[in-house]
Amino acid sequence: MQVGFVASFGTAQQVVDMAVVAEEHGWDGWFTWDGVDIAGMPSWDPWALLAAAAVRTHRITLGAMVLALPRRRPWVVAKQAVTVDHLSGGRLVLPVGVGVADDGAVAAVPAERRTLRERAELLDDDLAVLAQAFTGGPVHVDGTHLHVDGMRFDPRPVPRADGRTHVPLWPVAAFPSERSMGRAVRWDGVVPQLRGAEPEREMTAADVAGVVAWARAHRAPDAGPFDVVVQGVLPDDPVAARDRVQELAGAGATWFVDSRWDPATATPEALLARLRRGRPEA
Repeated sequence: MQVGFVASFGTAQQVVDMAVVAEEHGWDGWFTWDGVDIAGMPSWDPWALLAAAAVRTHRITLGAMVLALPRRRPWVVAKQAVTVDHLSGGRLVLPVGVGVADDGAVAAVPAERRTLRERAELLDDDLAVLAQAFTGGPVHVDGTHLHVDGMRFDPRPVPRADGRTHVPLWPVAAFPSERSMGRAVRWDGVVPQLRGAEPEREMTAADVAGVVAWARAHRAPDAGPFDVVVQGVLPDDPVAARDRVQELAGAGATWFVDSRWDPATATPEALLARLRRGRPEA
């Protein structure tokens, strides 16, 4: 089990500093997030932060929870991802999803696709482009919304120690939706959410076990490594935090990402203080 942390609030400098502090105190991953106009939350460009974190750290995994692919050009994302991947020496992962419908970057722009179905279709097109781009191309995608004919990419991502030659893709999936989970198991991991549950409802070990069982039943045995990435808030008590992580690991989760979104409590000072207490034992 690996344990990461979302740098949810702070100045651009504070957020990047959190990556350094996370690495110094034993955390396995540091994540920024992707939003333009969500509930008045101050936000930064994730790629600028990832690039800065890449050159200031040496070990931890880097990513954004989560990149809203349907409002981005996937060929631009591919170039951004490969650039950060090389700056970091192959430490980038790409958690991806349909995005938040009430983000002003979608809701306030009539030309953007707004329905969940359209954004899910576009996400599938985007993932197909990324997968081919990471091979160097040429990219040939005749999707529902995107058509690409022969685009090439150089350089390619940094080869991984496990033999993968692409940046791992972790789609968000609503469990137990067959369509949503079916998308995730075609790639490198899943960021599961419980379908119909309140956003603050965290996954239990039983929920995680269900996700893992579904993935094992529907993913080819030789398809390579597959991550199950659980989000939530770690207890402040070290023993309770350790127990929480170990319980989820026992159910088959491979990542726990501490994600704090309450601006009243997740101040930059509080986030840095939590990071300095170190990751829980897994």
